[in-house]
Amino acid sequence: MMFAVAAIAVLIALSLALARAFLGPTVFDRVLAANTVGTGAMLLLAVVSFLGGRPEFIDLAIVYGFLNVIGTIAVLKYFRYGSLGEPGAGGEERQW
Repeated sequence: MMFAVAAIAVLIALSLALARAFLGPTVFDRVLAANTVGTGAMLLLAVVSFLGGRPEFIDLAIVYGFLNVIGTIAVLKYFRYGSLGEPGAGGEERQW
């Protein structure tokens, strides 16, 4: 029962983060909301794995968390420098 309540709480947090992603005033607010959605999805996967009696899915949640962090860093680098290549390959740093 307690895991079901936790899953519902994570779903509510995910819906609030999605609303922030659509209504964010800047790109960085939207990226932060997308990162929050990824973290919430990781938590939801962990809770559902325990609800279903399959705790080995925790490994998948951890891998998804690592991919979420790496993807967020890549998106932020792209928006800041305009390229994902070597530093300076995209030209001058953008001024926001």
